[in-house]
Amino acid sequence: MNPLLRSLALVACAAALLPGAAAQKPPYDTVPAADPPYYRVRYEASDKPGELTFPVNYTVWVPPNVKTLRGVIVHQHGCGEGSCKSGLTGAYDLHWQALAKKHDCALLSPAYEQPEKADCQMWCDPRNGSDAAFRKGLADLGEKCKQPELATVPWALWGHSGGGHWAGGMVMLHPDRVAAAWLRSGVPLLKAEPGQTRIKAHALPEAALAVPVMCNLGTKEGVTVKNERFSGVWPANEVFFNEVRGKGGLIGVAVDPLTSHECGNSRYLAIPWLDACLTARLPKASGGALRAMPAGEAWLGPVLGGDPAPAAKFSGEPLKAAWLPNEEVAKAWAEYVKNTKVADTTPPPAPTNLRVQGRVLTWDVEADLESGLASFVIERDGEELATIPDPPRNPFGRPVFQGLQYSDTPHQPLVPLKYVDATAQAGKQYTYRVTAVNSAGLKSVPSAEAQ
Repeated sequence: MNPLLRSLALVACAAALLPGAAAQKPPYDTVPAADPPYYRVRYEASDKPGELTFPVNYTVWVPPNVKTLRGVIVHQHGCGEGSCKSGLTGAYDLHWQALAKKHDCALLSPAYEQPEKADCQMWCDPRNGSDAAFRKGLADLGEKCKQPELATVPWALWGHSGGGHWAGGMVMLHPDRVAAAWLRSGVPLLKAEPGQTRIKAHALPEAALAVPVMCNLGTKEGVTVKNERFSGVWPANEVFFNEVRGKGGLIGVAVDPLTSHECGNSRYLAIPWLDACLTARLPKASGGALRAMPAGEAWLGPVLGGDPAPAAKFSGEPLKAAWLPNEEVAKAWAEYVKNTKVADTTPPPAPTNLRVQGRVLTWDVEADLESGLASFVIERDGEELATIPDPPRNPFGRPVFQGLQYSDTPHQPLVPLKYVDATAQAGKQYTYRVTAVNSAGLKSVPSAEAQ
């Protein structure tokens, strides 16, 4: 089998869902609340040809006090029940919200209710109804949150596995709408395979060559490990990269040296990469056209890692090199492909609005754009009382306060910004402060005191 088809087959189940078949309710029936600034729409499965055959939830977070949205960041899960249900929490991720807020963007997370043995091509190929459902969702959510421009603003797409296939497909279908696309462990097919009809190829329009794209995968997905379940991912990415880059496309490759199909520490490169692309491409005012990436700032690097250089000084073949948007991202890329330890020297923002009611502390916080949030340190009367969580955990990479699922979304139930002081004595007044710690271990200044 063609390596690309093998890769796609790994994220698509063999049995096709019959049109009109009802999706299972569990595990999609446990859904976080969607009170402002969160909003949600849900559509049932359709039995009409060309329409989406699975139910879907679209949940969006809108930055409080934003006047006019400039874009929407889409965090798209992969195939199978486990990945699909993880999409239910994507819009609640504080780290991704920090990126969205910086650019006056909404953060949207779809959750397709795909039964475990159904064919995920029925949603991860956007031509099978998910493109139209997604755009309808944006329009309906725009009405709900009273931000009608949500229906027309540009998209920054992040997708994992089948979600990468979807995000890449949307680049091919709507290059004028996509500011940038990060494809983790999944890419679309660009050339038809004889005798293969289930996975359909996309055309590569010239306009798509101007869209920044990053192919991100684990080294155990065929780069250094070639005989495991996901070993077809690198050959698929290599074919896709060579086709796009060979025509001058703005595409890079970032191989995670630690992982297989799980997302690992990819967000610590994905977020600064998207930040650079959004900074360069979003229109100055909502409603304008996407701007071109500034060619003079581009860097190039060896596809499988090494020392990047300004594009004008790169000694290798430019159309076989990974494209990087600027020097800052190029340096982060070099660190990521070496050991995923992207450097960060800036502490996170301090928690705000600390509230004390009896023994219960609650607070507000914004995540550090570079390194998110790993934990909080609670002080009582000037002495360190506790760290939450203790210890911080994440089986897939750096510790993350909200926890991290396989598809790079927070655990459910969502972790509250809350601490209960079980040792406080009744009737005694205490003074508390809270300090944020990011995943690089840097601490914020403490919050204001509260009693």
